[in-house]
Amino acid sequence: MFSQSTKMSASDRQPTYLNLHGVPVSDVPSSGVVYFSFDPQGVWRASTGDLSHEIENICVRMHDSLAAQIFDGIGQYYAILPTVPEWVVTAGLNSEAPISRDLFEKFVGANSDRTTHKLLYLYDCRRLVSGIQEALIEVVQLQGEFYKTLNLEELFYPPGVSPDGLRHIGSPVTAKLIALINVIYIRLHSLLDYATKLVFEAEHLRTDFSRYPRLASKNKLFGDRRRISLNNKPGTLFEPCDLITETEALRNLIIHEGFFDEQPKVYEVRASGHVQERFILMPDRENGRLTSYGSRNLFYGDEDKINLRLPTFIAEFQKRLLLTVKETLRILS
Repeated sequence: MFSQSTKMSASDRQPTYLNLHGVPVSDVPSSGVVYFSFDPQGVWRASTGDLSHEIENICVRMHDSLAAQIFDGIGQYYAILPTVPEWVVTAGLNSEAPISRDLFEKFVGANSDRTTHKLLYLYDCRRLVSGIQEALIEVVQLQGEFYKTLNLEELFYPPGVSPDGLRHIGSPVTAKLIALINVIYIRLHSLLDYATKLVFEAEHLRTDFSRYPRLASKNKLFGDRRRISLNNKPGTLFEPCDLITETEALRNLIIHEGFFDEQPKVYEVRASGHVQERFILMPDRENGRLTSYGSRNLFYGDEDKINLRLPTFIAEFQKRLLLTVKETLRILS
């Protein structure tokens, strides 16, 4: 008969904490170090700086505040809520409504009253709030997926013995890591657009419901922020700063010019056969803008390892987003 010990050594345990430098550990990292752990909601979440729940709470309150403003009191809205047809809530907004544009138009024409128009406008406004909620969820989940991949996935398949020293790697896993960073910057910029739309709408809420009104913010983007009262307000997403400039610069680079490296790659450092560090370099910037000379704008003299500062960057963005939605709720109150 074989005896089995239930006690596991530190080397036997599966890594449960992800580090910024790409090497996972089984024990909680030392105090003051940002790391990622797997939370009950199925997300690898940063140990500090995540304001998702605080932002979500403000957004939930904003849904009610919009209803109160449009219906001259939240009580009036809740009084009619049980009788609201499903198509008013979901058609043209949600895949749960199998309704075409033409059928929606017929429904609107057959229900041409002020109450229906208010409801349609309310759910259009709430879509702006939901856009912020969903985009932030994506950013948090993508960040966790980035660090899970950086820490836990093999950069080469099949795995083999790699030489000690520094090397750079291009592989399907590398492509995944780069894609995750790309989408994070794109979604952060989406949040700039959504926040602009929401603030503009809050400051220009429709009052004429003789017909189904369009959103006042329909064609507004972050470039239109000069037209809102929060523009340049300290601590918000509308204050000029390196963080916002970098978000714009990297998003535009990714969308309009391709990658932030001509040959996307992950660097890996090994010693005694073990991974010591993995990192991805970002191009040099001055005041958030890419440094350039002639037609070239991908310089790496600063050796900026994005994986070492991404959580701080996103945490600062969330901090500004939190103040932005708080100020928007104040406008609606």
